Amino acid sequence: MKYQLVLQWPASSIKDYDALIEIEDALIEKLSEESEVDGHDAGSGEMNIFIRTDKPKEAFNEVKSILGSRDFWVDARVAYREVSGSKYTILWPKSLTEFKVS
Repeated sequence: MKYQLVLQWPASSIKDYDALIEIEDALIEKLSEESEVDGHDAGSGEMNIFIRTDKPKEAFNEVKSILGSRDFWVDARVAYREVSGSKYTILWPKSLTEFKVS
């Protein structure tokens, strides 16, 4: 798969980490075969879920459909890059101007 989609949230507690695992499990269970959850990490005040896909925009729409309108979208940041690249294209929120994975 050509792209890595990154879902990112601020994290500061075990409760945040538990939510990350819950989200990741839901995505593993429900994402279509065109996308694959490729793990997660947490640290430096943030947590990330990584998804490999050939269609990052469609995968993000699928993620939104799976996760619904839960509170965590308020603080979420979403971007993608080519697996072999380093420049991220931001998908959410539209007002975000910089995205990085610490």
